Amino acid sequence: MSAEITEGAELPPLEVPVTRTLIVAGAVASRDFQDVHHDAEAAREKGSPDIFMNILTTNGLVGRYVTQWAGPGARLRKVAIRLGAPNYPGDTMTLTGSVTGVREAEGEPEARSVEIAVTGRNRLGKHVTGTVVVTV
Repeated sequence: MSAEITEGAELPPLEVPVTRTLIVAGAVASRDFQDVHHDAEAAREKGSPDIFMNILTTNGLVGRYVTQWAGPGARLRKVAIRLGAPNYPGDTMTLTGSVTGVREAEGEPEARSVEIAVTGRNRLGKHVTGTVVVTV
């Protein structure tokens, strides 16, 4: 991250290979035992071509993307996302982001509150869109 964060700054893209293991591990780690996140046959019976990533895994990946850019001292303050196209095994989700606002953090005179618009795309289109607020 640059020492000087400005509105309009672009975050470098991050490619996330969507593997069967990532999908299942993310669901288990977030205690989401819905069969569509680990059982391909059950997912097909419910109309999906395969298992797909849950929102909690996506939320974690978005948070990782922003904090990896912002640095080890960054603190997530808000993550607001909306899902679109599913992430299936074999996809690659590419996360991109841009700074949409920078201001002094309330109660922390040396810190800045940074708002970032984030999008994650796969071969089907937008998987996730949202905003993240981080204090740096």
